Amino acid sequence: LGSSARGAACGLDMRVTLIALLCAAAPALGLRSNVASSRAAPRSAARTHMPLMTATATTGVAIRNIAIIAHVDHGKTTLMDAVLKESMDERVLAKSFSDMGVDQDVGRLMDSNDQERERGITILAKNAAVNWKGTKVNCVDTPGHADFGGEVERIMKMVDGVLLVVDSVDGPKPQTRFVLRKALDQGHAVVVVINKCDRPTARPEYVMDKTFDLFVELGATDEQCDFRVVYTSAIQGLSGDEFGELKPGMGALLDAVIAHVPAPKVTEQTADEPLQILIANIDYDDFKGKLGIGRITSGRVKQGTQAVLARPGEEPGKKTKIAELFVFDALGRTPVTEASAGEIVVVSGFDNIRIGDTLTDPDTPIPLEPIAIEEPTVRMTFGVNKSPMAGREGKQLTSRVIRDRLMKELDRNVALRVAETDNADTYEVSGRGQLHLSVLVESMRREGFELFVGPPTVIIKEIEGRKCEPFEKVEITVPSDCSGACISALNLRKGDMLNLNAVDTADGRGSTTMEYTIATRALIGLRNQLLTATRGEMVMDTVFDAFKPYLGDINTKEQGSLLAYEAGIASPFGIIGAQDRGRMLIDPKTECYKDMIIGIHQRAGDLTLNVCKTKQLTNMRSAGKDNDAGVVPKIEFSLDACIEYISEDELVEVTPTSIRMLKNPDIARKNGQKKN
Repeated sequence: LGSSARGAACGLDMRVTLIALLCAAAPALGLRSNVASSRAAPRSAARTHMPLMTATATTGVAIRNIAIIAHVDHGKTTLMDAVLKESMDERVLAKSFSDMGVDQDVGRLMDSNDQERERGITILAKNAAVNWKGTKVNCVDTPGHADFGGEVERIMKMVDGVLLVVDSVDGPKPQTRFVLRKALDQGHAVVVVINKCDRPTARPEYVMDKTFDLFVELGATDEQCDFRVVYTSAIQGLSGDEFGELKPGMGALLDAVIAHVPAPKVTEQTADEPLQILIANIDYDDFKGKLGIGRITSGRVKQGTQAVLARPGEEPGKKTKIAELFVFDALGRTPVTEASAGEIVVVSGFDNIRIGDTLTDPDTPIPLEPIAIEEPTVRMTFGVNKSPMAGREGKQLTSRVIRDRLMKELDRNVALRVAETDNADTYEVSGRGQLHLSVLVESMRREGFELFVGPPTVIIKEIEGRKCEPFEKVEITVPSDCSGACISALNLRKGDMLNLNAVDTADGRGSTTMEYTIATRALIGLRNQLLTATRGEMVMDTVFDAFKPYLGDINTKEQGSLLAYEAGIASPFGIIGAQDRGRMLIDPKTECYKDMIIGIHQRAGDLTLNVCKTKQLTNMRSAGKDNDAGVVPKIEFSLDACIEYISEDELVEVTPTSIRMLKNPDIARKNGQKKN
């Protein structure tokens, strides 16, 4: 084909042109094209970031759909960063870090939410895509915290396999069991990634044995137990098939994904069936409006065609045009005009789209079963701020705007429930845990809302005529010299010990790991108590266990609160006098109001103090002398700590710039009427 006159370069151009013409003519000639396999790029070329496909169709491109699942802090997001670095051009990657406002040395590019970066955890599941050796790998980064397990559940029908990331020292933890069970229930292939292999105390053989035991305990099939193992150090960008043979790059991991995770099961019959897209996530764009993210189960989707939203047992919605169609490309989205079964797509044009909806053909609407999500276990009340300082800092104040914001949250947060109460100004919000709900409160606070938040309480159910409450499995690791205090605290809260394991450590103190089953309501306030007992060296992991018979009264709070006697400005003189009664939560010159919580009483029961009183002036004293002498610094309480602290008759006042605690005025009013 190439002549010596034109040279090798010209011959290559002619061959590429001829191959393109043959591929285009293949259907007419009755030939089968296997372009995807013939375009396998060499490893060196895979590092160059190029468009994953043309903006016309996604048919004929090899695809793998995977989710990255793990226990919290086992390195999922850091691993995702390493995978992106492997497949993206360095300049494009650096620009992505800059646009997201993320330090490239710190990493965690997928944690784009402000709270995710501040808390150091993943809260929302997010999509990305990489191109490796001619195969497009759609990746979903998921949360590892038990309170956000709903994010893991709702994406399981979007993928065909999972990367189970396990710490090379800790091994499988409570949330590892939860996420692996969800993957095995869906029949997904699993690639086990033993991460953090650069740690000097890594023990890969122990972790492998524990992981295999976990597969067996969860009833995995023989095929699932024959899982592929890859060893990585995500933070250093190393991977390999053997523990002692790690090489730069994530090539070994991506090769394992392509080899072990099956491609989407798509046949010619599937491609010709009516369109079905199960919506697993919702996003929002300022210009395009609501966006639905889901996997095409059958059929083809084209931009500009008509489709309807449907659910089992409900009438299909009205016909709506698919305004725009996208597929994932690295960290962004690429517009396409057509996509086929097996691809994960983003569609716009449907204002009322919800998670669990099926985008289907209007002529033959066939809805898919919605995603099954486990029920909430904890609830809190959200109400209008009625404190004497209400309206000073926030702009979103009324019950209507609070209700609209909570209903909007339901579009995306599938594990959340919102119900109205007898009080028109108060709503009951249920979630999977205290952290799940406190993240929502923090988000609303940053959006300019002012509200009252009630204490977290567990959801009680009646099962077979018996009153039952939620229980959780707890794994706590503490220094061995602090284990006695922790065991005593757990026993007082009616915890049931399952296992106790003590090991030696390099510092000679030793480390003790204890496993308990304990009522969810007994966990409220436990974390702060154990952190105090261990001087901040406690690590606690929890996961939902089951609903079990109600245990009766559990004393979770041994100390009362110090309350403000009157409204005013706290003075140094008043605070110095109050310090003998307990630990203070306010500084001098802090504005207070009656029944505001200003400190923690050293004994049980509440105590009212006047911290606004000032020193009497005489000709022997100076008003400014020793202004702050003797004032002990206050205890800093975060929003999470405040929610943990309050009792049944107390509330947290949340505003954009302040967080205060107070006695519930409605309960105080009722108690006053009873006394009268």
